[in-house]
Amino acid sequence: MGTGAVGNSYEDQCRRSLAEEQAKSLAETNNWAHVDRERVHQDWDVLYREITACLDGGSLPGDEQIQELTRRHFDIVSRFYTPSREAYVGMSLFYAEDEAMRAFHDSYHPELAGFLGAAIRVFAEQGSGFAPSAGAEASA
Repeated sequence: MGTGAVGNSYEDQCRRSLAEEQAKSLAETNNWAHVDRERVHQDWDVLYREITACLDGGSLPGDEQIQELTRRHFDIVSRFYTPSREAYVGMSLFYAEDEAMRAFHDSYHPELAGFLGAAIRVFAEQGSGFAPSAGAEASA
């Protein structure tokens, strides 16, 4: 599972799901007017510092503690809207592929964007609480 700009069809589906779900949510919520963005950024800052400490301590993306932290990440994301599994994986791809997002995450740790992306993929495979995905239903 690569994270390059040219990916496999599942990754392409994830990128589309992210774009479509975010666009729909933005339109329905007046650009996420309901979100306390200052609080979100504070919570992400705390979370990313915790993940960085675990990363420095040798944790792996699938470790229970990292998956608990990834659940917190998902919960913060869900303040904007509840993504489907595919959109959440799409977010991990966006973190890796978008230069500004990668730089932001890697400002905490040079490996954070990739590590968080891998943790999100594990969470998407094993976690719960996702919105249904029209693309997943159509291909099921």
